[in-house]
Amino acid sequence: MSNDCYTSPLSERYASKEMQYIFSPEKKFRTWRRLWIALAETEQELGLDITDEQIEEMRAHADDINFEVAKEREKEVRHDVMSHVYAYGVQCPKAKGIIHLGATSCYVGDNTDIILMSEALSLVRKKLINVIAELSDFAEKYKDLPTLAFTHFQPAQPTTVGTRATLWMQDFLMDLEDLDYVLGSLKLLGSKGTTGTQASFLELFDGDQKKVDRLDPMIAEKMGFDACYPVSGQTYSRKVDTRVINVVAGIAASAHKMSNDIRLLQHLKEVEEPFEKNQIGSSAMAYKRNPMRSERIASISRYVMIDALNPAVTSATQWFERTLDDSANKRLSIPEGFLAIDGVLDLCLNVVDGLVVYDKVIAKHLMSELPFMATENIMMDAVKKGGDRQELHERIRRLSMEAGANVKQNGGDNNLLELIAADESFGLTLEELEAAMDPSKYIGCAPAQVERFLREHIDPVLEANREILGLKSEINV
Repeated sequence: MSNDCYTSPLSERYASKEMQYIFSPEKKFRTWRRLWIALAETEQELGLDITDEQIEEMRAHADDINFEVAKEREKEVRHDVMSHVYAYGVQCPKAKGIIHLGATSCYVGDNTDIILMSEALSLVRKKLINVIAELSDFAEKYKDLPTLAFTHFQPAQPTTVGTRATLWMQDFLMDLEDLDYVLGSLKLLGSKGTTGTQASFLELFDGDQKKVDRLDPMIAEKMGFDACYPVSGQTYSRKVDTRVINVVAGIAASAHKMSNDIRLLQHLKEVEEPFEKNQIGSSAMAYKRNPMRSERIASISRYVMIDALNPAVTSATQWFERTLDDSANKRLSIPEGFLAIDGVLDLCLNVVDGLVVYDKVIAKHLMSELPFMATENIMMDAVKKGGDRQELHERIRRLSMEAGANVKQNGGDNNLLELIAADESFGLTLEELEAAMDPSKYIGCAPAQVERFLREHIDPVLEANREILGLKSEINV
């Protein structure tokens, strides 16, 4: 690796080798050659004078790309597609006259973009489902563990640690639904010609419309797709890129929300992300255990969400049948959006798999606030003993304010139970009040909700995708 020029941290630090390969030059140009072979095969099958020998020669050199020849040629002609047509022809002298026959640059460029985005979405899908699986195990394990809930980051009615994880999971599940829809709807551009009219192919096939109509479906089938977009300009609609990256950005938003919650919980010392034996939290404060992985999830996710603006603006500003102001932007925004979300999901896998729950801290925080949340139950018990509901409501309100002041102004413990026990209006002893402080009485249907959510919504997804489960990730930096 050279240290005297810029390298993207996405490839150097964050994205997996698998995702990097999908957007590598080798993968791109091998796909171009597969498309040229598919075109030649289809044209031969539809009656053009293309020989088996020419196609075999093309197949023989489908993968051994002569990059240097293409690079030198591009310096002369300033056209990447024609440079690779030339380089392929150097290796295939018998076939060079029919390579790219009737096609425009977007035949290889746009079809390859769709193929690569499809493969990248499949990899994202695999990792997303494994994140959901890890969260499912976590939610099941902690479905009964009461914890303070927070609204406005103020203590609220208790929930459970597992229930909170289902909130993260539900967001990811919606992302998976969106991903499956978009992935299932992707089509190839096909071979539409310079403005989408297929005029060059109508000429090649001597005006035979039926043969031209068969061209796109045959190419799509050879490349593993169900269909091509029915109409286009020279390019497929850039709306497609917008839809794809919006899915990626949606996953980023879900990951960001989860990572924020984990960071806040780590501040409270209730839940902690993995922290390795020799890991350093701060260069100055040696005691620190910073949630750096969750912070990185938030940081990269923010980049992905902003990146979604690129294809949206590109789609909106295309002129008529094509302009070229999409190309340079697409070369950056599409691969880097995928490399970034790939890194985010690897971090999510790592963090969720190693989450540490400190149940005693959780219980301490919960018990310090529970008397406030139990006031309605306490009031009902007092009414059963003959108290007046309206009078008791006012008394418990005043005592709650007094206990709150003791905590905030005096730095003392929550003494609400002692204050209530001392008030004869309630007719309750301190022992009776403390007996009512069982956290499980205040979590409502939370455990059952976790069980039902996992059983009805998560388990079917995991069962349908059992063959891709078990993925783990290692974070190197």
